[in-house]
Amino acid sequence: MTHIDYYLGTISPWSYLAGDRLERMAEKRGVTIRYKPLDLMQLFPRTGGQPPAQRHESRLAYRMQELERWRDHLGLPLNTKPAFFPVNMAPSSYAVIAAQESGAGDIGALVRGFLRAVWAEERDISDDAVIREILDAEGFDPGIADKGLFVGAEIYGRNLEDAVNAGVFGSPFYIVRESGQKFWGQDRLDLLEAHLDTL
Repeated sequence: MTHIDYYLGTISPWSYLAGDRLERMAEKRGVTIRYKPLDLMQLFPRTGGQPPAQRHESRLAYRMQELERWRDHLGLPLNTKPAFFPVNMAPSSYAVIAAQESGAGDIGALVRGFLRAVWAEERDISDDAVIREILDAEGFDPGIADKGLFVGAEIYGRNLEDAVNAGVFGSPFYIVRESGQKFWGQDRLDLLEAHLDTL
């Protein structure tokens, strides 16, 4: 069986724009996905990048054009200047990790719920009440946000180290374990799909 490690930030617009394409291609081929949320603001400087707020204005202007282009191309609602961005990714990431460790439920839907909350619903995913609402809406026990706090924090930190060691530098970032092939960005999903068909 083929496995994909999916590194992401729960506030990444590019992970939001990926939608459920990864999950659909994985389901079709019997591929398993391991979701690895991490702190992008720590990842960027450790891998030669910068958080958006510190980037040159030309990069920021191009980023805005790309967000608008991809939003329109994919037909997804997206506010390019959301009310709650950036926010602390840790609490929502802990919830995703705890839900995944529980072994039940649709983790992809939960991840999309957090991303949609930021980019389409103007919600603060660092707020405990919002986290509980999203867990509940996606079929998870809202109490998992508390129960999984310790394990979430531990794995969240480990995910960052795993990412740096694996050559990850952005979100979304997909690594096919069996081949070691890496794909950065939602605009590389077609290439990832073609690669999966060679395995």
